Amino acid sequence: MAPIDPLPTAALYRRCDPARLGFRTTDELETMSNSLGQARALDSIRFGVGIRCKGYNMFALGPPGTGKHTMVRAHLDEAAAAAPVPSDWCYVNNFAEPHKPKALEMPPGRGRPYRDDMARLVEELRAAIPATFEGEDYRARREMLDAQFKEAHEAAFNAVQERARERHVALIRTPMGLALAPMRDGEVLSPEEFRKLPEPDQERTRKDIAELETQLQEVMRKVPQWERDHREQVRELNQEMTEHVVGHLIEDVKKRYEDLPHVLAHIEDVRKDVVENAQIFVAEEPQSPQQAAEIAMRRATGGPASFRRYQVNVLVDRAEATGAPVIYEDHPTHPNLIGRIEHIAQFGTLMTDFNLIKPGALLRANGGYLILDALKVLTQPFAWDELKRALKSYEVRIEPVAESLGLGATVSLQPEAIPLDVKVVLLGDRRIYYLLSEADPDFPELFKVAVDFDDVVDRTDETTRDYARMIATMAKRDGLKPLDAGAVARIVEHAARMVGDSERLSARMRLVVDLLHESHFWTGSEGREVTTAVEVQRAIDAQIRRADRIRERVHEEIGRGTILIDTDGAHVGQVNGLSVMQLGGFAFGQPTRITARVRLGRGEVTDIEREVKLGGPLHSKGVLILAGFLGERFARERPLALAASLVFEQSYGGVEGDSASCAELYALLSALSGVPVRQCFAVTGSVNQMGRVQPIGGVNEKIEGFFDVCRARGLTGAQGVLIPDTNVKHLMLRADVVEAADRGRFRIYPVATIDQGIELLTGVPAGVPDEAGVWPADSINGRVQAQLDALAEKARAFADRSRNGK
Repeated sequence: MAPIDPLPTAALYRRCDPARLGFRTTDELETMSNSLGQARALDSIRFGVGIRCKGYNMFALGPPGTGKHTMVRAHLDEAAAAAPVPSDWCYVNNFAEPHKPKALEMPPGRGRPYRDDMARLVEELRAAIPATFEGEDYRARREMLDAQFKEAHEAAFNAVQERARERHVALIRTPMGLALAPMRDGEVLSPEEFRKLPEPDQERTRKDIAELETQLQEVMRKVPQWERDHREQVRELNQEMTEHVVGHLIEDVKKRYEDLPHVLAHIEDVRKDVVENAQIFVAEEPQSPQQAAEIAMRRATGGPASFRRYQVNVLVDRAEATGAPVIYEDHPTHPNLIGRIEHIAQFGTLMTDFNLIKPGALLRANGGYLILDALKVLTQPFAWDELKRALKSYEVRIEPVAESLGLGATVSLQPEAIPLDVKVVLLGDRRIYYLLSEADPDFPELFKVAVDFDDVVDRTDETTRDYARMIATMAKRDGLKPLDAGAVARIVEHAARMVGDSERLSARMRLVVDLLHESHFWTGSEGREVTTAVEVQRAIDAQIRRADRIRERVHEEIGRGTILIDTDGAHVGQVNGLSVMQLGGFAFGQPTRITARVRLGRGEVTDIEREVKLGGPLHSKGVLILAGFLGERFARERPLALAASLVFEQSYGGVEGDSASCAELYALLSALSGVPVRQCFAVTGSVNQMGRVQPIGGVNEKIEGFFDVCRARGLTGAQGVLIPDTNVKHLMLRADVVEAADRGRFRIYPVATIDQGIELLTGVPAGVPDEAGVWPADSINGRVQAQLDALAEKARAFADRSRNGK
């Protein structure tokens, strides 16, 4: 097998040549309006905006920082600017059922004037109606009605009193009311005097008093009716006078809304109510301190409570709008999304009316677009269900949460539902999208347009130039200092490193924006006017410095010998594996000692991590693949009489992933062959059952992790890392690692098969089987085969002795 050469320097890091960018500073570049590399998402947005069928709301999915909100908002703003301005919406009093306020739809910009017109009307009525009631005409007619009532009242009582006088009976007033008493010579007789009268006179007087009492009671029974008639006459007078005053004022308002029949109907309801309740416009005179306090309270809460019924509550005002609304609700609670009914405290009681209804984001976005963060909606109680209900019913019904759940225990408002025409865009990561698609049957019916944002961009000359324009756009937008070509080239290289791929660039522009701002900071601190690659690198180094405390401590413990890692010498069944630790947004590589031990057994390869429940399913799968590889290569015709154990030494946390399966297999082959593995190497890569080395993630961090340990102990030129050959395109290594490789002090080897890797690690040929399938005896595979054959023979011998009872 031909020896494998270490990778050349050019393969370890793909540079971006500033000279090929074609500009000196970013001030020379034109800005970009579209997000880079998001053609699929852009087409989806255009489709979602254009289609007007039911259920075609959008879900913008992708990792954070890909510019979902910015791109969606920009295209929605563009579409909204060309759309017509939607209607104003108001709530007004329902005079027939005050607990069910009516919704009024009005042309855009006319809700506020209507509110102001009604407010002025009330003010004019509050001046005009009292003036009418204080006028001479009203007073004269009212006095005449009062006089008629008094005259009829007195005439009836005078008639009774006259009959009583004729019969020598007096009609007198007592604390208990009117009473009849006998009278002689103009004087009322006392009971003692009455009893002294002759018996016939007493009997006659008693009879007269009984008749008079009947007449008096008949008169008294008529008094309430006379009073009702009088009040009705007064009410009719008040209505007549009020109608005269209100008529022309109402007509003036009606003229401005002749094109809106539903508004005219409300104005007519107001007219009828004002005429019916004209007395509320008469100034109140407090009769007690408590009544004075009540009047003050009503004025503090917007005037007399009775006047609030004539107000107009403008929920949505489009007076300043130039197109359809685009609303982003940052805190989508149930009230903020649907709306709420507020209350005011009045004498220890919570009161409400239609003026205290407040709109939510759905109403503010009605006729346009609403942008929501999916996770925030899902984590707010009842918000998701109410959003779905509104989208399915195409109406917004504002009610307290308790009412919507059927738990309301108090009387509250039931506002009329408002028709809903809104396009909702949810923003979230892919996990939320697929979970909702699987778990919520309503979701696919309501959000039929998936706007899938990519997190990487192919790295070509064209996209690199576009990336430079995007950097220039963001710098100009945020008022940052211009960047020279070298700085842009360094950011492009870092964008490739962020995705761990020399052929791709990161589309997570938020991270790029952060780097721009931090580079701008260092540029300003040095008093420069243009950001260069020096400031960009300083910003990158500062980001790492702020996050690498744990990495530093781990490497310190390796250097102190607390964590056992060898970087020279050779050991049987021991390999340096490489893993990646992710802490927040920072990832670093950490070497880990992997050991294997073998003995006679029944073909089991024991994963100690799995046995103690520290190994994840992917890691356990990788270990099981090793048994498949050994069985296929070395035990086709006889049992695999092997018991092997594998472990990550000094590992006290969970282990997941199959990227250590190559290292585990190398350790097994070393333990079986008895050939030591050179500890100057570290290994990463997964393996399949055919012995092919497969790619893994985090290759840059893994290489750098082992390099840092070797550098701390002194680079010898023999140290290096074995990586899958399919990972070469992912290499974007740190400058110090590239420099060491260029000077021959550190090496990276691309490995395609297990045989290539074991030769590098041991210095012994892996061997090639002959036509009979026999491996050379001095090869690694030959030694493994011999050891497995010996174990199989021992197992057979043990079995024979057991059958013979020995």
